[in-house]
Amino acid sequence: MKIKDLFEKWGLTGLRIKTPFLDLEWKPSDSDKAAAWNLYVELLTRITTQPLPDEDGVEQTALDSIHALFGITRKTLKDHGRDCIQFARIAVVVLNQIVRPFTAKWHRKSQQSAFASPEKCQQFRRELQALQTQLRNYTRLLAKLADVEDLSEIEAEDL
Repeated sequence: MKIKDLFEKWGLTGLRIKTPFLDLEWKPSDSDKAAAWNLYVELLTRITTQPLPDEDGVEQTALDSIHALFGITRKTLKDHGRDCIQFARIAVVVLNQIVRPFTAKWHRKSQQSAFASPEKCQQFRRELQALQTQLRNYTRLLAKLADVEDLSEIEAEDL
């Protein structure tokens, strides 16, 4: 399977990636799998993929949790070293093209007191929902890379 097929299968299309990279064969190493598992657990258990009801949570805390993905991903890459290049190729693109635009925009707005405005809070939550959709797709891709069962749909939404 080629990397472009993985991106398409998990709805991570529209990313700006050079064609030679997309045409590479998907052959994850044990280090790739371990790194993917580490980040999978982080994404699965954060606001990055979990609902944030309007009546709950704090926007700044959610933004901080999403921003923490940069440090977590860097640490994961360092801990697993050069042998997790398949994981690195995907993680770097997702951070730079999906997560960074969101955090950069909202970091500036939060510094300008945007979260004091109910309208801006609602805008943040709408944009967070769109980001979460992409990050849930990324989480499913990480489960595949880690060669584990995807638990992202294990919980019932309405009991």
